[in-house]
Amino acid sequence: MDFNNHVNNVKYLEWLVQIASEHFYSKGFDIEFMKNNNFTWFAKYHHIEYKSPSFLKDELIIKTWIDNFKRVSGIRKYEILKDKKLIVKAESEWVFFDTQKNRPSRIPDYIINSFN
Repeated sequence: MDFNNHVNNVKYLEWLVQIASEHFYSKGFDIEFMKNNNFTWFAKYHHIEYKSPSFLKDELIIKTWIDNFKRVSGIRKYEILKDKKLIVKAESEWVFFDTQKNRPSRIPDYIINSFN
């Protein structure tokens, strides 16, 4: 909670990162898979638009999806709803990173295809 008794802005970012990870893992690409295949993801940016506050004990629904894949990155969108009302709209760009080459790398087709 922040000094206004709202959910703190940093907490929303934590939730967005968490739901992005859970969505990716649900496709079979967990941390072990990433380690074994020498890749990870880094955030290039997060844009969060706060439309309405939430408070302690509010029930929230968090939605996420891949909006677009580029050569080495993906645009992920998010919505957070309270009582079916949109309270947060967000977007992140995640860069696919080859941990052996230590640089961004082309996203493999098998990853892209798993989100279609």
